[in-house]
Amino acid sequence: MAEHNELVIKGEEIACQFLRKAGYFILDRGWRWQHLELDILAFKDNTLIVVEVKTRSSAIFAQPDDTISNKKLKQVFEAADRYMETKNIPWEVRYDLITVIVHGETHSIEHIEDAFYPFMNI
Repeated sequence: MAEHNELVIKGEEIACQFLRKAGYFILDRGWRWQHLELDILAFKDNTLIVVEVKTRSSAIFAQPDDTISNKKLKQVFEAADRYMETKNIPWEVRYDLITVIVHGETHSIEHIEDAFYPFMNI
């Protein structure tokens, strides 16, 4: 497997562990609909949490959250709509961002709740 893909998988696993410890129930990971994908779908407090995970091995060139384009946000919102339709989800939805920077065997993590809104000017 490519080194980049291994880093992405490691970051998503770190994010899932973090969320579980914080009381979230993980519903799905890597959920796909056509060409769209959602990293993590979780549940807490009667809310569907759509989590975009950005993982890097360094923040030297850009912070992980600086790499999310408007196109990517539109894709996340569209995929979340499809997920809710196909799973018949009646809950409120929230869009979070988790950034993971892996430093060898250690890592730093930041969880930003309500990081995105579907009505953002994108």
